[in-house]
Amino acid sequence: MSITGLLLLFYVLNIWMDFSVTILGSNAAKPTMRRFSSAQVLQTGENLHLIDCAEGTQIQMERFHLKFSLVKTIFISHLHGDHVFGLPGLLSTFSMLERTAALDLYAPPPLENWLNGLLKYFPPLSYPLHIHPLTHNEPTVIHENKQMTVTAFPLKHRVATFAYLFREKEKPLNIRKDMIDFYRIPLREIVAIKAGSDFTDNDGKTIPNERLVFPPIKPRSYAYCSDTAYLPAITNILHNTDLLYHEATFADDNSERAVATFHSTARQAAQIALDSQVEKLIIGHFSSRYDDISVILREAQAVFPNTEAAEDGKVFRLPEITKRRNE
Repeated sequence: MSITGLLLLFYVLNIWMDFSVTILGSNAAKPTMRRFSSAQVLQTGENLHLIDCAEGTQIQMERFHLKFSLVKTIFISHLHGDHVFGLPGLLSTFSMLERTAALDLYAPPPLENWLNGLLKYFPPLSYPLHIHPLTHNEPTVIHENKQMTVTAFPLKHRVATFAYLFREKEKPLNIRKDMIDFYRIPLREIVAIKAGSDFTDNDGKTIPNERLVFPPIKPRSYAYCSDTAYLPAITNILHNTDLLYHEATFADDNSERAVATFHSTARQAAQIALDSQVEKLIIGHFSSRYDDISVILREAQAVFPNTEAAEDGKVFRLPEITKRRNE
């Protein structure tokens, strides 16, 4: 394959790098045969990022063909059992599989003592586990790699609870293959052009950058807002997010229960999505009292039509969501 062909292949793969969310659990405190408790996986390319880890998370990862070895980071929202009881078992499984790669774990401070208290009764882990306690009161970038940043910010619940906003970094300009061929642009010049430079050909003619490139694909974003009372203040943080997951534990028939337990109703979750001007809303963390969650979904869609209910095993792919916004 020619150099220009390789560059084009890289361009295509870069555009369509997977950025998707797989729902592992969509129920609240009590799991059922149809719905496990809270856990999700965000996939970015070949990397998996686990978000919350209720009991049964390992089973769901196996069921939905998500490789344990690709998990790079774990983000825990808070220390309630339906969000963390699967964590000790999963960490032990990583050791059983002879993992050696370091694992970064982000969570409110009490998790470290709780987890260390359990793990001390078992053989040492086969890999370095780096626990990062979250103590801030304002939105803070807590994790960063070449592809994205992760911002954590506090929610309003009975214990310290954090939301997570995953946002891709700005991509460079995309060079046009036809211009590479037409102007015979050498490989050494391509990086500079993608960074915004003009190109001077062998005859000394300057070709303006805008003729040589396509604009970059809009960075994609995903926000995970777990257990929280209705909290309008977060709409500024969530503004223009592509995909938002927000708990919707109750329908309007249990609005008083929602207030008492610091949870949200479906209508409140939808109002957050509307005020944040997000592209799409996923609601989840459903109370087990609802055998049929269609009433919850209808109440949310009445406020924010582009709402879907989380279902175990369902995959939300962000390129499908952001395409409309780019057009």
